Amino acid sequence: MKTAHKPRSEMIAETRAKLIAAARNAFATVGYANASMDDFTAEAGLTRGALYHHFGDKKGLFEAVMAQIDHEMSVRLTTISARARTRWQGFVDENIAYVEMALEPEIQRIVLRDGPAVLGDPAQWPNANACILSISGNLAALRQEGVIRDIDPEAMARLISGASLYAAQWIANSEDPAATSRKAVKAFRALMEGLLVNGKAVS
Repeated sequence: MKTAHKPRSEMIAETRAKLIAAARNAFATVGYANASMDDFTAEAGLTRGALYHHFGDKKGLFEAVMAQIDHEMSVRLTTISARARTRWQGFVDENIAYVEMALEPEIQRIVLRDGPAVLGDPAQWPNANACILSISGNLAALRQEGVIRDIDPEAMARLISGASLYAAQWIANSEDPAATSRKAVKAFRALMEGLLVNGKAVS
């Protein structure tokens, strides 16, 4: 009796998943610069040739790891926002949660420290425009509802995005991330509240 072979597409997906998982572990543990391609290809039970075939090089694999983490972060943030009682509360909760994610070791190391060093300016990353569009959409809706001041949604979205990223990087690179996070979150809340009509959300 012949053993059924897996479809080629399934084998490719499994190979990519193994390499991404092994690389993600290495990048989180020792950082991008110290992560050895030989180590994580061996961990995945694969060769360097498989890595080059699927990702081009170490940087290409890093980009795939970043995309995976970014997707996971987006799902978490969307869930947080959806739980809120009002659009404004969901908007605030989502942005604060992003800043607080900088306390997580994997996000600290891969996204906030190595990400800019390897991939350059975060404003040019593939997900940047989607992030700005999402924030802009929320701000436009909040302005329409009379919750926030009459301010250009895209301009404010870019300022909020920049502020949250800078705060997250500050936390990630701090000697005391927990203390820095508390300061950053308090200041960020004050910044967000400055958008409200008369300084408070309408019910």
